[in-house]
Amino acid sequence: MKIHAIKFGMASSISALVLWIICSVLVVLMPSIMLSMSGDMLHMQLNDMGWHLTFMGVVKGLLSWSVMAGVTGWMLAAIYNRLQ
Repeated sequence: MKIHAIKFGMASSISALVLWIICSVLVVLMPSIMLSMSGDMLHMQLNDMGWHLTFMGVVKGLLSWSVMAGVTGWMLAAIYNRLQ
C-alpha cells in the first residue's frame, strides 16, 4: 500500500496548525497552568518565567510549525513508499 505523500504532508500540516491554535488559546486562557505543564514536559522549572505571547509570535509559530510538519509528513510518506 502506497501513501500519497502530498496528501499526507498536507494532513500533517493541518494537524500542526490545529494543535498550535489550541495550544495558543490555552496559553491565553490558563497561562500559569500551561507554563507548569510545559515545565513538566521539559523536565524544567519554568514557574519563574512568563509567557511573552504576541499575535505576530503566534502567527510566526503557526506558519513555522505547519510548514515543518508538512515537509516532515511528506518526507516520511516518500521514504515509506520507497521502502516497499
